[in-house]
Amino acid sequence: MREADERLSREQNKTVDKGEILEYLAFSTYKEGNINLALDLTNKLLEMVPTHERAKGNKVYYEEEIQKGSYKKKGDDETDDIITNEGHDTPNPDRERYEALCRGELTLPDELVSKLKCRYVTNNNPYLLIAPFKVEQAHISPDLFIFHDVMSDAEIKTIKTLATPKFRRATVQNSVTGQLEIAQYRISKSAWLEEDEHEHVAAVNKRVEDMTGLAVATAEQLQVVNYGIGGHYEPHFDFSRKDEVNSFKSLGTGNRIATVLFYMSDVEQGGATVFPVIGTALWPKKGTAAFWYNLFPSGDGDRLTRHAACPVLAGSKWVSNKWIHERGQEFLRPCTLERPPDDLTI
Repeated sequence: MREADERLSREQNKTVDKGEILEYLAFSTYKEGNINLALDLTNKLLEMVPTHERAKGNKVYYEEEIQKGSYKKKGDDETDDIITNEGHDTPNPDRERYEALCRGELTLPDELVSKLKCRYVTNNNPYLLIAPFKVEQAHISPDLFIFHDVMSDAEIKTIKTLATPKFRRATVQNSVTGQLEIAQYRISKSAWLEEDEHEHVAAVNKRVEDMTGLAVATAEQLQVVNYGIGGHYEPHFDFSRKDEVNSFKSLGTGNRIATVLFYMSDVEQGGATVFPVIGTALWPKKGTAAFWYNLFPSGDGDRLTRHAACPVLAGSKWVSNKWIHERGQEFLRPCTLERPPDDLTI
């Protein structure tokens, strides 16, 4: 990061944003243990971009860490100040839980597992009476479902073929501007496929309707993602939070009410989809799909759906996402005036 900053200062035609470098430099400095310098860099970033949401949150966190009793200690070269917490450990439970789930070290308690069921689902669809979906429940409150055998090898091959020439570095949406941008916490390649590009894409979209009972007319295009070795996406929400007023504004279809995640490959090692808050891990299995609601019926975001794509340690991971939006679901999943507890919403 420091090298990037120095190179940027020598460039006449800037190829990267100074603020982005400061953000990553501050975080990497914090990971090295130098919280004071991380705070200084974050303050510089906020001077440049006062509305930077992540920087504002990091500033509060760094200040709290310093107040907990951290103190300065000279580095081995007697130049850099290193912040230590000797005698006052400040572990990050969320991070530790996320990493433990990725390693497969955490499992659901037996009392919850005993309530999970597998069943055939028709959703009152006449066609499904002779070919019902095989559905496995992976968690209760929030409800996570795994649909088995819902994408054929032929469909997977077609979707991979269509997506490959379109692949670009995956982006995230800036919560302030609503613009898409590259972030180091999401390492993968992605592409978007329209329904009319191939009958297999249209078939998958129709299947999402049959699986969920929701309308896909206002859903986003099918996003195809490939994670190589080390590819990952750190804990995040699929929906737009209350303070992210510009997210999805250009679509005009409301928030992301639900997510359908198709697994288009097995993964040799790693690559699980984990939900750190509820301690659940979904491991990729070719042809299956995960489904969950991001929003309560009231429209509030469910903080328990925060999830991540674990790093791929061996092999390659292919998935495709179908994000379903609020518009068009008014009679399929009616809103309710009953609000969930404040500690469950965000």
